[in-house]
Amino acid sequence: MEIDYVRSRFVKHFDGQTGNVYASPGRINLIGEHTDYNGGFVFPGAIDKGIMCEIRPNGTNKVMAYSIDLKDRVEFDIDDEKGPKASWARYLYGIVQEMKKRGVDVKGFNTAFAGDVPLGAGLSSSAALESCYAYALNDLFGENKVSKWDMVLAGQATEHNYCGVNCGIMDQFASVFGMEGKLMRLDCRSREFEYFPFDPKGYRLVLVDSVVKHELASSAYNDRRKSCENVVAALQKKYPEKTIETLRDADWDMLNAVKDEVSEEDMKRATFVLGEKDRVLAVCDALNAGDYETVGKKMYETHHGLSKEYEVSCEELDYLNDIAREDGVTGSRIMGGGFGGCTINLVKEDLYDHFIADVKKKYAERYGKEPKIYDVVIKDGSRKIC
Repeated sequence: MEIDYVRSRFVKHFDGQTGNVYASPGRINLIGEHTDYNGGFVFPGAIDKGIMCEIRPNGTNKVMAYSIDLKDRVEFDIDDEKGPKASWARYLYGIVQEMKKRGVDVKGFNTAFAGDVPLGAGLSSSAALESCYAYALNDLFGENKVSKWDMVLAGQATEHNYCGVNCGIMDQFASVFGMEGKLMRLDCRSREFEYFPFDPKGYRLVLVDSVVKHELASSAYNDRRKSCENVVAALQKKYPEKTIETLRDADWDMLNAVKDEVSEEDMKRATFVLGEKDRVLAVCDALNAGDYETVGKKMYETHHGLSKEYEVSCEELDYLNDIAREDGVTGSRIMGGGFGGCTINLVKEDLYDHFIADVKKKYAERYGKEPKIYDVVIKDGSRKIC
């Protein structure tokens, strides 16, 4: 995203004056799926695609906002109890309210924003938008600067309270805390996190978007969450002396001890979750050692688990994964909740052109449409540009 692009629109729509420019990225998650609500680990990183905004206080109590991509303009009062109806403006209204709750004395401002996060690809454009404005409002109006965690939680609360999305914290966390050349292992239970080096020389990180989204996603998500809760209930009954709040607190011996107390389906779901916990920790060791072959192996194992144990894949995603394996791609897996969306692939440079051509050709032959390809690079999180 070019500063000049955003600035030219801001100047055009707001009296020829300039303001401050801020940016926040979208994110990928290398490994660690369906672990957040099980108290486990996720492994995200900020990417080189995101949201950029220009913003200038206007001396009033009104927010005047222009979405460059949608060519839509909205105005609302800072103290308006209901806020705007436009769905994109609800995110902006929500972050204003949540930052106010955290002690930032937000005043009226003019703003324009644009993004290059591909919509529908699972890269969290909404979290990038929330994080961009949380950072900007804190910088402009925060006499007592709030913490980065406050910004993360303000973004999550915006989703919950104003947009009707009961999301976790990974997306906003990655957008705010991202660092160039680093991935982050986030403990979803304690919120502790650690940076790990991600400098895969000789490899490229590429998303292959299946351009499908099956309607099973929301009900299937609830079913799988219930399966995990069923196993936790069995573990609590079996081990009353232990504190078992989520599957994070179980080990393999404990899980095997209750296999006759739970359904075969519930057992499969729990097997995936415990396996994913182990895989995330193995990837930590591999990254510290610069061992990207092991990272790739664990990505394939995660895809297998998501497909066969957690059963959140679909025919199209499995086919993309099969092509990657056949072409010798180092690592490939579903990224996100499943039932559509992207695979994330770790591809050797010398295989890249062949893989991209092959996956486009074979996928189009089978499904009548080409997948979308997004190269991503790990970059910094929320920041002021100028």
